[in-house]
Amino acid sequence: MPSDKNTMDHLSIILVRPQGPINIGAVSRVMMNFGCTRLRLVSPCKAYKSLESKKMALSAFHILEQAQIFDTLEQALFDVHSAYGTTRRFGKYRKGFFTPATAGARIQAQRQEHHSALVMGPEDTGLETKDLDLCRYFITIPTHDRYPSMNLSHALAVLLYEASLKSGAAKNFHDPGVKDPARGEALESMFAHMKKTLLDIDYLDPQNPDHLLRTYRRIFSNAGLSSRDIRIIRGLLSRIDWTESQRRLNQAT
Repeated sequence: MPSDKNTMDHLSIILVRPQGPINIGAVSRVMMNFGCTRLRLVSPCKAYKSLESKKMALSAFHILEQAQIFDTLEQALFDVHSAYGTTRRFGKYRKGFFTPATAGARIQAQRQEHHSALVMGPEDTGLETKDLDLCRYFITIPTHDRYPSMNLSHALAVLLYEASLKSGAAKNFHDPGVKDPARGEALESMFAHMKKTLLDIDYLDPQNPDHLLRTYRRIFSNAGLSSRDIRIIRGLLSRIDWTESQRRLNQAT
């Protein structure tokens, strides 16, 4: 198996009896978006490499040109260790459905020793029972019950996105975190400053100033302030202090 964590060469996408060349082209494009190149088609429509498909695939058309063609799903799974059948059909003999996130994590965790496959059915009916019987696991995307069916390429994008998050492809991306988070001492000093300032400008009730101040505590505590944020807020408070002192001085004169 390949060692490059940024690719998904350990994963095959199998389309069973796909009916539309546009959808097949779109699937090829989504595959290239996520570094997945192994496409297998089971009894595809005759026009699967038509101009329509090529226009939809764009630069990913080579994935379709290199696709392996099979007569049956059983043949397409000849070297696959773990086949994940995508379905919205829930039945007596189908238990333990994976979410896309769980399946993606499992596929990536087994990448060194497993050749996995995502198996997707025809656009109108999805995988039949005989197809699902050949799959080791089942995946379902939690769509809304009023319109659960998804376009092939859209569904595949969800599945590959989740697998991509567990691969090296996501290493350069991360949710922004707070740099140099403020310490408790700095926060308490800011709140003390805030209390004094808001009392001075008659914003807080002097009989119960902490009642409203608690709301500000919650807001700023949940914000995950950095040390720089604290300095900026205290700079604003200091400016308010100065403005209030000038106002009082003018009133006195």
